[in-house]
Amino acid sequence: MQSARGITRRAFTLIELLVTLAIIAALIGILLPSLTAARNNGRSAVCLSNLRQLGAAFSMYAADSKDRCMPLAYWSTEIIGDGPPVFWWGTDTSGEVDHTAGFVWPYLQSRLAERSVFECPMQPWNSYRAQGAARAVTSTYGYNGYYLSPSHTPGWAFQIGHRPWRNLSHIGDTARIFSFGDTLIDLGGRQPRNTALLDPPMLFASDQWSRNANPTTSFRHARAANLMHVDGHASSYQAERNWIRSTNHGIGSVGEENDPHYVPDWREWRAP
Repeated sequence: MQSARGITRRAFTLIELLVTLAIIAALIGILLPSLTAARNNGRSAVCLSNLRQLGAAFSMYAADSKDRCMPLAYWSTEIIGDGPPVFWWGTDTSGEVDHTAGFVWPYLQSRLAERSVFECPMQPWNSYRAQGAARAVTSTYGYNGYYLSPSHTPGWAFQIGHRPWRNLSHIGDTARIFSFGDTLIDLGGRQPRNTALLDPPMLFASDQWSRNANPTTSFRHARAANLMHVDGHASSYQAERNWIRSTNHGIGSVGEENDPHYVPDWREWRAP
């Protein structure tokens, strides 16, 4: 195209415009998975940091409690009377959550809220159904009370309450035993529930072990789960196919047996 001064100005043709748009779309398609992976890696790093803080609180609790590991919850009337159960994260009374009652509160002093240390960024509020009557964030992490504090683990204490409440310094192989980790539970429905329990792949009752139909380890980081160990380090475990029990929500266990991560001495357990 020529102007009044005789200068030729070249404009885009429709084909050139379409080619340019196609190139931009292709570049976006190439870059988007990388950007998504980078975002998810960042969220996993935050999650691991959260677990390390919970692990530090776990160690400090033991140091202040004559070496006794933190209970998962106080729930029996002999301890709490007519009050609400007290979990490691706090209490929930008629949907009103009080984080200052939790066992980790003196060592974290982090509010139970969205994007707090209690919430994995890959499992934000409203992506799951809240446990109990809670109408606010409790936690999307679970504690290995099944091994560390059997008599103070609601739901299981009737079967395993005779097992010893652990002292931190008496635990062997602390680099492999889990204390906290990513958790959810699939009880049916479109959304999973959050849970404060990091349950093992096998459960004990009547002097025998059986497969846990509803394990709670959540592999939500691109089929990986972040776990905190008793010795204070956190790691990510990539799921193997046979580890997953809830394929809809990516929930299962690290391995198919209780050792070495959940209940290392499970083969020695006997009924009282």
